Amino acid sequence: MALTPFMHSEMGLIIAIGIMVAAGSGAGSLSILIGTVAQRMSNEQRSSAAGFINAGGSLGQFIFAPLTQALIHAFNWVNALYLLALTSLMAIGFALPLRDKAGKQAGTVSSSAAANQALANAAANPPVQTSTTAKLPSLRQQLGQACSDRSYLCLNLGFFTCGFHVAFLVTHLPGEVVLCGMSAAVGATSLAIIGIANVFGSIAAGQLGKTQRMKMILFWMYASRAVAIAIYLLAPKTELNFYIFAAVLGVTWLATVPPTAGLVGKLFGPRYLATLFGFTLLSHQIGGFFGAWLGGITLDASGSYQWMWLADIVLALIAALANLPIREARPAPLAKAA
Repeated sequence: MALTPFMHSEMGLIIAIGIMVAAGSGAGSLSILIGTVAQRMSNEQRSSAAGFINAGGSLGQFIFAPLTQALIHAFNWVNALYLLALTSLMAIGFALPLRDKAGKQAGTVSSSAAANQALANAAANPPVQTSTTAKLPSLRQQLGQACSDRSYLCLNLGFFTCGFHVAFLVTHLPGEVVLCGMSAAVGATSLAIIGIANVFGSIAAGQLGKTQRMKMILFWMYASRAVAIAIYLLAPKTELNFYIFAAVLGVTWLATVPPTAGLVGKLFGPRYLATLFGFTLLSHQIGGFFGAWLGGITLDASGSYQWMWLADIVLALIAALANLPIREARPAPLAKAA
C-alpha cells in the first residue's frame, strides 16, 4: 500500500495492489487463523470459533470503510494509503503470540478439548489391536483424497460463487450507488453496514453449526442472497433502500466461512485443516477475480450492472443447490456435563 502512490502504470498498480497486497492478505487470511485455532478445539467448537474470527474481520470492515473514506476526504488518497499501510504493520504484533503457541504444539493437538474429543471417539470406535500403529495420511495423500471427494468439490463450488458475489459488491457497489445518483458516502456507509451486520451473522452461523447441519446453513444463506438481490432490482433506488439491502446481505456476507471451515474439519479432521480450507479459500478468491473483473467489463459494455446482478442471482442459486449433496451427519445432541 505504501508503494502504490509511486506506481505510474497499469502494470505497477497490478504489482502493488493486485499481487503484493493480495498476497499479504492471503498469507494472513482466515485459513491460517482458523487452522491454528482448530488444532485446539473439538468439532462442535470449531464452527463457533471460526464465527468469532470471521466476525473480527467484518468488524474491521465496519470500522475502516467509512474511516478510509474520511481519510481520503481529509488528507487525500495518498496519505490515506500510508495510514492504512501503518495499520497493517500493527497486525504483526497481534500475530506474535499465535506463533509462540503454535510452536509449542507443532504436530500435536494437546488442548484439553481435543484430548476429550479423542477419548470420546476412542470409546465410540474402539481401535483394532495390531502390532503396528496406523500411519496417518501425508499432506499429499490428504489432498488427493479431498480432490476426489464429491462433498469437498461441492463445497468449493459454493464458495467460488460466494467469492464472485463478495468481490463484485466490494468493488462495484460504490459505482452502483453513483450510477443511481447518490454520493460516494452512501457507498462507504453501505459497506460499513455490511461489515457490522456480518459480525452478528458470523457469530450466529458459528453457533448454529453446533446444533444444525452446516450444509443446510449454507443452503439457506446462498438462497437468501438470490432473493435479496431480486428484491433489490425491483425496489426503488433510494438511500434507505441501499442501507436495507446492505444490512440484509451483510448477515450472510462472509458468514459462510464458519460453516464452510466447519465442514472441511468434519470431512477431513483438523490435521490439515489450514491447507484444505486454504484451497477452498482459493476457489473463493478465483470467484472473486471473476466478480470484480466481469463487473468492470459489463459496466464498460452496457453502462450498467444489470447483467451482473442477474448472473449473481443465478450463481447464488447454484451455490445453494451445490451444498445439498454434501455428506454430513446430523450433529449429535450436546452432552450434559456429568
